[in-house]
Amino acid sequence: MMILFDNVSKRYPSGKEALSDVSFGIQTGEMAFLTGHSGAGKSTLMKLVILLERATKGQVVIQDINLNRIAAKHIPVIRRNIGVIFQNHQLLFDRNVFENVALPLYIAGFQHREVGRRVRAALSKVGLTRKEKAYPISLSGGEQQRVGIARAVVNRPPLLLADEPTGNLDPALSEEVMNLFLQFNQVGVTVLIASHNQELISRLNKREIRLHEGRLL
Repeated sequence: MMILFDNVSKRYPSGKEALSDVSFGIQTGEMAFLTGHSGAGKSTLMKLVILLERATKGQVVIQDINLNRIAAKHIPVIRRNIGVIFQNHQLLFDRNVFENVALPLYIAGFQHREVGRRVRAALSKVGLTRKEKAYPISLSGGEQQRVGIARAVVNRPPLLLADEPTGNLDPALSEEVMNLFLQFNQVGVTVLIASHNQELISRLNKREIRLHEGRLL
């Protein structure tokens, strides 16, 4: 099992309960969608997986590791095994494409030669080999999103999380990005995508984990 939520609740200091008694599992190598209205708890659920937040109640287990028991100093090690893609890309605009994608590898202490090899392999996967010296400002929205995907997979993580990855893209680009996720899933990467794009989701015929007001439907 790659992800296991066992009766998980999350209450913020303001008193808002973002998740209530949520239980589900995602198998290793599975691709699934996290759906629900805005404010249903999708982003909170993602934050629990990458330890940006901690559960108030219940257990969150990733790759047989109980996140409730992880000390703060070990959080970076857990995050290294999870690729995260955001809707707004979160690229560094003062660095070129190569440097943006290489960032997780520099942080992890990879050797210079290995960094080059991995970055070029990741850029090749997303079809941006010729853009490594370009700056994000010169790229289209779809290209920026693909740089974000390359950065998320450059570490070769077993788990990929995407929060509304097609939210700002037109239908053709949305399909292109979803096809990239399918390709990663086909080589064994577990993929969880939070999305509103119901039309695209129904075409892909993958499992849906649907939230409504913090509860699992």
